[in-house]
Amino acid sequence: MKNNSISKIAKTSLLSALLISGISWAKKPEIKETKINPIITLNGFTFSDLNKNGKLDRYEDYRLSIQDRIQDLINQMTDDEKASMLIGIGMPGFDWAKMQFTAGKDTAKVPGSAGGTTAISRLGIPSVIVSDGPAGLRIKSIREEDSNTYYATAFPVGTALASTWNVALINTVGKAMGNEVKEYGVDVLLGPGMNIHRNPLCGRNFEYYSEDPLIAGKIAAAMVNGVQSNGVGTSIKHFAANNQERNRMGVNAHVSERALREIYLRGFEITVKESQPWTVMSSYNLLNGTYTSARKDLLTTVLRDEWGFKGLVMTDWFGGYNGFGAIMAKDVVSDVAKQLTAGNDLLMPGLPAQQNAIVEDIKSGKLSKEEININLRRVLELVMRSPAMSNYKYSNKPNLKENAEVTRQAAAEGVVLLKNNNNVLPFTSKSAPLAVFGVTSYDFISGGTGSGDVNEAYSVSLIEGLTNSGFSIDTELEGLYKPFMAAQKEIETKRREKEGLLATPKRLPELELNQEVIKNKANTSELALITIGRNAGEGDDRKVDEDFNLAQDEINLIDVVSAAFHAQGKKVVVVLNIGGVIETASWKDKVDAILLPWQPGQEGGNSVADVFSGKVTPSGKLTMTFPVKYEDTPSAKNWIGTPAENPTSVTYEEGIYVGYRYFNTFHVKPSYEFGYGLSYTTFDVSNLKLSSSAFADKMNVTVTVKNTGKIAGKEVVELYLSAPAKTIDKPTEELKAFGKTNLLQPGESQTIVLTLNPKDLASFIPNKKAWIAEAGSYKVAIGTSSLNIKQTANFTLAKEKIVEKTNSAFAADSEFTDLKH
Repeated sequence: MKNNSISKIAKTSLLSALLISGISWAKKPEIKETKINPIITLNGFTFSDLNKNGKLDRYEDYRLSIQDRIQDLINQMTDDEKASMLIGIGMPGFDWAKMQFTAGKDTAKVPGSAGGTTAISRLGIPSVIVSDGPAGLRIKSIREEDSNTYYATAFPVGTALASTWNVALINTVGKAMGNEVKEYGVDVLLGPGMNIHRNPLCGRNFEYYSEDPLIAGKIAAAMVNGVQSNGVGTSIKHFAANNQERNRMGVNAHVSERALREIYLRGFEITVKESQPWTVMSSYNLLNGTYTSARKDLLTTVLRDEWGFKGLVMTDWFGGYNGFGAIMAKDVVSDVAKQLTAGNDLLMPGLPAQQNAIVEDIKSGKLSKEEININLRRVLELVMRSPAMSNYKYSNKPNLKENAEVTRQAAAEGVVLLKNNNNVLPFTSKSAPLAVFGVTSYDFISGGTGSGDVNEAYSVSLIEGLTNSGFSIDTELEGLYKPFMAAQKEIETKRREKEGLLATPKRLPELELNQEVIKNKANTSELALITIGRNAGEGDDRKVDEDFNLAQDEINLIDVVSAAFHAQGKKVVVVLNIGGVIETASWKDKVDAILLPWQPGQEGGNSVADVFSGKVTPSGKLTMTFPVKYEDTPSAKNWIGTPAENPTSVTYEEGIYVGYRYFNTFHVKPSYEFGYGLSYTTFDVSNLKLSSSAFADKMNVTVTVKNTGKIAGKEVVELYLSAPAKTIDKPTEELKAFGKTNLLQPGESQTIVLTLNPKDLASFIPNKKAWIAEAGSYKVAIGTSSLNIKQTANFTLAKEKIVEKTNSAFAADSEFTDLKH
């Protein structure tokens, strides 16, 4: 610097700010000529940083287009600097020389963050910091030599948020989450996760939203828009077909182009088009024989050319390598040139070997100047729009109190009432203590593990939430459960510490109670509550036995408690504190009510108590099917792939028949169907009207919802469409739109307007490389679940409509035939 001006990074940031996100400044910068050198005054800041010719470098001149400035930066970079910008800065705490994690102080700008982009100080380029966070920002809450705390809010997991079917509410959650991202100094949140629930055993289903791509896309778009309204970015993930955890870095997913486009890519497409996330994260797995991070048809042809994505693509951490063991052994099997030319702009978290390979490929011509420049422009565009570039003075003081209220509200609205015989709920009597059973009642699970975990300040257990709502808890049971829970949790914690970074959680065993104790509680308590808990996380998948199915100790608890309480004319309520689907058919008739709050975040106990007591009327709906038995799942026959211990190949033979598309079309009875959820009040759905009897460019569908009960509540209306199936096999119906009412008072009505667009009518026809709507009659079915249809109407499409032409993509690498009806 040639005088007492502000830093080059700050100056470059100010200059770039004018061009980012449509920001306008109240005053135009003025340029004053002096005898020494030109000084720029910009909204109160003055600085100069002239090159050797006495002029601003082009990249520093805000008057030029951002693309001109970025190109000037690229022109000034050495090959080493260019290569460094295309890989991350590494993982904090990872020793690259020894290729292992080391103990010691986390020296990252934001301790606990997942990494970032490379800074080049001589050019004023800061590091963009990225951090995990599908359910809230994942950073270190307690830091070395620092008396302050940096807790983040644990929001409800993905399954809970999606169960609200409320995009406006999810947008509010996103705004709260983005507030914490920005105020803790992070630039990009690595989420939301939005892979499809292909199978209930996927270990990360809790992070994801649904078996249906429309729900996944709409919920994710609302989340992205909310987070990014703070001026920070998101990274939707994992793109694509990452639907299992076992050998996720080496498994080859064989998926037909139709199933990809209609099921596994469609949600991403909706999110990209409706929210333009700053970044997309490519997945670990191979897709039809090629790593997704090296598939140009996926990352460029489809994502950018067909969908119009404008942002950056990054790999998942160490993506493109055949397992973490290969990385540890320095066996770099991926080809960085293939990844970069495919459209994967940033290799994360960044390996020195990758930088060396990029430099060598530049010098040899394997990576052309033009190809490298494309990647660099996208990385620099991300940098330019980041808070780091504008030198944002983050406070480390986000709105934690306000955000806790947001998570409490969202979790309550995501509670699904699965059963409520004789209106046992809401429960308002407080004349006698509640008998609360189940170890999870005393150690409520706020969220899953792995990168989807959050370091929150507190987590409200079920008994704490009930106590906060004025209920009394049986003290004898509490005295038995708490020490047992603490001892079992210590054993589990030590096991996970021993197993390391990606150790997956195991269920805590249930306390075996004396039957006389349970009988006594049936005499002295008004009602029994039993919590069934499940947790899962990154790195492994769930099991059928003692996970999807209840364990014998849980079955015994339900049996004994239900028998004892029913003998006294008392009721039994089960709370399912779970992240994904479990078996319910074999035991649900033994109890009187079932509440499903999922893993509801740090305010979970309060949220459940709000619904239990009637402060909040449940309005959550399932976004996935609960099968009667695991074997009814359409992917069960080919789940996890072969060999099962460490699968290298998995075939999606069920094709488009995922979830309710399969159950409804093949008439397989579920335990609870997609879209299902009860309320404390009743609703009438009527007056279905179509804007036309013949489809042209779009169609509006209106329906009136009236609260016919005695309690205020919200209702979800779901629009299912049945299309002609003359040239290709189709499900009997598919969700094409949904809406949720406001809080309706008894007797109050609301008209919901749902819109059908041409693509909603279309199916992907592989041999024509197009989305085509067939001519003929279409049926609109409005329901409150996929099986509870209230009204139907028909319209026609006079002639076949080619809605969208596509490019060749996703050629099969093995022969198989998709399931057909």
